[in-house]
Amino acid sequence: MPNDIDPDEPERHDSAPVVSLSASAAKQTTDARTAPRKPPSKKGSSAGKATRPAAAQPVPVKREAIADPGPPPPLPADLTRSAPAEPELVIPPMPPLPPVQETPVQETPVEVTPVEETPVEVTPVEVPPVEEAPVEQPPIVVPVPDVPIVPAAVVEDLPLPVLPATATAGDVLVLRGVAKRFGDTHAVDSIDLTVPAGTFYGLVGPNGAGKTTTLSMIAGLLEPDRGTISVGGIDAARHPHQAKRLMGVLPDRLRTFDRLTGRQLLYYYGVLRGLKPAVVESRTADLARAFDLTDALGRVVSDYSAGMAKKVMLAGAMIHSPRLLVLDEPFESVDPVSSAVILDILSAYVAHGGTVILSSHGMELVQRVCSRVAVIVAGQVLAEGTVDAVRGELSLEQRFIELAGGLSDVEGLEWLHTFSD
Repeated sequence: MPNDIDPDEPERHDSAPVVSLSASAAKQTTDARTAPRKPPSKKGSSAGKATRPAAAQPVPVKREAIADPGPPPPLPADLTRSAPAEPELVIPPMPPLPPVQETPVQETPVEVTPVEETPVEVTPVEVPPVEEAPVEQPPIVVPVPDVPIVPAAVVEDLPLPVLPATATAGDVLVLRGVAKRFGDTHAVDSIDLTVPAGTFYGLVGPNGAGKTTTLSMIAGLLEPDRGTISVGGIDAARHPHQAKRLMGVLPDRLRTFDRLTGRQLLYYYGVLRGLKPAVVESRTADLARAFDLTDALGRVVSDYSAGMAKKVMLAGAMIHSPRLLVLDEPFESVDPVSSAVILDILSAYVAHGGTVILSSHGMELVQRVCSRVAVIVAGQVLAEGTVDAVRGELSLEQRFIELAGGLSDVEGLEWLHTFSD
């Protein structure tokens, strides 16, 4: 803002210090502001320009010094006093409890009346004796020495094993109430058989009597409908693998792997039974020599004759030296020379503690070789025991024909006595 006192004085900021003026100076300033100003003179007068009056001189301003305020006044006395201390809280002690006066309790005596005990008569109770159920003892399996089976003709050259006495004791095969039916046909009807260890047991009967079905159930190829089969003291139904290890089987109809050579088939049989390859090769050579199959081992079994196939499969059933041989028609389709060799091998096997059960239609051979025999007709055992006990005063063939129902009627075939030419 322009200075009202002196127009020519430069502007001052609001922050400039304020000064006080004296009374005479302030009056002069006021008169100068209120005095009337003269109008300006006109131009062109003869007298010339009028001179401007001299500017007023600034009045010196006396600046007064600002007094020092000094220290602040002291605080009131009531603020400087400290707050009074709080009085301590004193809890008076609790008064003691009044004493309790115990009142004596008078016990009333109780009169006990003696009780007279009445004697009790004890009647003895008869306890019936309890029959203990028989405990099945685990079978004792005696290992058979690994010695190849050879015919009796060469027994002098190769010694055969002698089994321990415990191996031949007891019954190696027991059948109780075994039955099997196919539809409405009772192939086997609740038969019982007992085959002692170290015996040559023959199973004879007419065609369709149930011989093959019975041997198939013993070998584990068929499952019986009811009944139990025990092999070497082992339940064949509960422990089939352990029971099959004790057996060598010659099945019916020569069911085998005929695309293999004879050597491959015997090797397969031996390794399948857990024998080492070296042992299998040694026994294969011994069995091939005994059954006269040495030259035929390199040929496939499908090229064998019926008799040769029977011999190689019998060799496969014996390669692991089993405790029981189950043979279905072992002499069928076999020439007399081969039959004699097979009989020598089986006889030596039984003489050293092995057991053979076989089926056959040759009554003369069974009577000559077997120590026990069973006659099966229509699925039932009609006679069983030693050969002498079964045949009695007759031959085994005559006794068999008698038990089978005799000869059939041959009448009505008179046309056969004439010829068509």
